Amino acid sequence: MLPQRKEALAMLEEASALNPGPWFHHSLVAADCAEKIAARCPGLDAEKAYILGLLHDIGRRYGFSYLRHVIDGYDYLMALGYEEAAKICLSHSFAVKDLSSYVGKQDVTQEQKDRILHFLQTAVYDDYDRLIQVCDSIAMPHGPVDMETRMMDVKKRYGSYPQDKWDKHLELKRYFEEKAGMELDSMVSCSPLSKSSR
Repeated sequence: MLPQRKEALAMLEEASALNPGPWFHHSLVAADCAEKIAARCPGLDAEKAYILGLLHDIGRRYGFSYLRHVIDGYDYLMALGYEEAAKICLSHSFAVKDLSSYVGKQDVTQEQKDRILHFLQTAVYDDYDRLIQVCDSIAMPHGPVDMETRMMDVKKRYGSYPQDKWDKHLELKRYFEEKAGMELDSMVSCSPLSKSSR
């Protein structure tokens, strides 16, 4: 089950009021990109993709954090009964199913870390997981950018970016380009905030 678009937007706006920051516009951009890519790919629902994009970072509602935002978002959405969106909160940071691939501090308890590890060991990714991983890796707060530009930005801010994760994101980019029959940059070239006022 997923929230409707208006409810998801309201949840994101509430979260932004609790913890203002560029992550809010990043989430809007990721959602817009997800909707546009899904609309070009057979078998994907653009509305569902948009909602998942909106909520992938919802764990940031609890304040500034690194790894903790993925488990916070998962727990928040699971408590509301939104299991599909909760899964995305965990999967979006792990195109490579390896905790060491996370770029940033592991600011979680041992219990939370164990739960994330269990998820990585057992989760089966679908195209929505892969899509939000891609959109997360091209969404800047001001709009979508070339994937390598975004990954270089992360590398500059954190000092590193695992090569296997870099390669996996480029592989996923090619995967969706093949599904859609066009380049990713062309799919997401329209105004990134066009849906934010709905």
